[in-house]
Amino acid sequence: MTITAKGQTQEFPDGTTFLEVAKHFQPQYEHEILLASYNDMLFELYHTVPGDGEIHFITGTEKIGQSTYERSAIFMMLKAFYNVCEDVKGFGVVVDYTLGGGYYCYLKGGVKATPELLQKVKAQMDEYHKKSIPILKKSISTREAIRIFRENGMASKERLFHFRMTGSVNVYYMGNFVDYFYGYMVLNTSYIKYYDLIPYGDGFVLMLPTRSNPEKVAPFVPLNKLYEVEHASSKWAAKIGCSSIGALNEMVMNGYSDDLILMQEALFEKTIGNIAMDIAQKNKKIVMIAGPSSSGKTTFSRRLSIQLKALGFNPHPISVDNYFRDRDLAPLDENGNKDFESIKCVDVEQFNSDMLKLLQGETIQLPRYNFFTGTREYKGDFCKLGANDVLVIEGIHCLNNEMSSSLSDDDKYRIYISSLTQINVDAHNRIATTDGRLLRRIVRDNRTRGYSAKSTIAMWENVRRGEDKNIFPYQESADVMVNSSMIYELPVLKIFAAPLLFQIKRGDPEHAEAKRLLKFLDYILPISPELIPQNSIVREFIGGSCLDVG
Repeated sequence: MTITAKGQTQEFPDGTTFLEVAKHFQPQYEHEILLASYNDMLFELYHTVPGDGEIHFITGTEKIGQSTYERSAIFMMLKAFYNVCEDVKGFGVVVDYTLGGGYYCYLKGGVKATPELLQKVKAQMDEYHKKSIPILKKSISTREAIRIFRENGMASKERLFHFRMTGSVNVYYMGNFVDYFYGYMVLNTSYIKYYDLIPYGDGFVLMLPTRSNPEKVAPFVPLNKLYEVEHASSKWAAKIGCSSIGALNEMVMNGYSDDLILMQEALFEKTIGNIAMDIAQKNKKIVMIAGPSSSGKTTFSRRLSIQLKALGFNPHPISVDNYFRDRDLAPLDENGNKDFESIKCVDVEQFNSDMLKLLQGETIQLPRYNFFTGTREYKGDFCKLGANDVLVIEGIHCLNNEMSSSLSDDDKYRIYISSLTQINVDAHNRIATTDGRLLRRIVRDNRTRGYSAKSTIAMWENVRRGEDKNIFPYQESADVMVNSSMIYELPVLKIFAAPLLFQIKRGDPEHAEAKRLLKFLDYILPISPELIPQNSIVREFIGGSCLDVG
């Protein structure tokens, strides 16, 4: 059997495993090999190599490798917790969301995440690492999986598999501890070397390495404002009994989709109204709204404007996107590609000049950016401010002082908005907030810009890098944070996103990501978009909004 990896070819006997091949080629890799990709398919290392071909080995520097390491570390952490707290009635661990570079988790059964408990659990994890416990995948019937998770008190997993369409499911064993995970695992616990547990808030944070440095635990960065909004969203989802996909599916199945949509929209409207009241009381003239891609900044700014009107103000919604420079003037990144997320894509000088003129009572003509042609246009959109007028400005760079350097800080009210998914697949499998935003963007890009899902996925990595550089460093400077995720939106986005994802062909570099998203969407029962109000933030992506959101 002839195998090629890293440009080198080697003969191996039939029946050789990916692990044996990985050991041969490991010296050619700077970091430890975690997975293998063969003929555009991913394999855990225990699998037998099917035959001649080229293998791409995956380390923690790649997204799928990082996810595999993190998932495996969570599995080992859970085994350690359930072992240390095995006598606690009703004990459980919930892996809730990312925070400060790690995973925020909390404990059930009245157990507090004290430094002493976390130290015991970490010591237990160290023992598991030293023992090189195999992580074994086993295919069992869906009925058997439901029974196992019911007996182990894992209700969210039991609920999830009630909606499983296939008759079997893959579960993982680490010794006598069994769990279900949405994704791949490393071969054994010897691979899980770098981790830390840090008490924070009502729980703790599991810290793991980053892609840029897979051999070092990332430092924890407390983000108190982000924690508060994430924590509130998670508590609300639990309060209404909808904190997992299984629970969401039950609500859809039982005909409560309308109630769920109305509850979520009422809560969001209340949030917007409270912010408008705060702006009015503080007599702010400039509202700056920032957030990562597909957070719903445009819809939020329009709805905030309506709330301000109800208070007697005259708001002027302005999108920084309309101040983009022509596409052919976009700066290049370190790889020579156009960096559309850079603040240098924005005509900052013109923006500041226009805003100052408005605040001084002058009339200006606002631009409109044509995303199809990649040019800025003027079509007679004139604007002049009166005594009770407020500028409501939205764009990814709005919390960056460079964006509005000519405007007085005393006049500004800063808002950070992001789609922070408040439900998870189950208690141990979180839904990445980036997945929700990516699905939003796939649907909107196709509808408004004519982009394929393949194109959107291809540029997503650059978008994410731009967010890390241009948005997230400024989020804690906001006066208020807003979660724009709608608890019902994934069942709606599924209807629009799935057909677009199926268009991506095997062999395309984006196929693995499309397959992963489709597998994730397969867990979810759909909700008809007809039930969604016309002013909903979801309408910005699927269409049918009564607001001017493009």
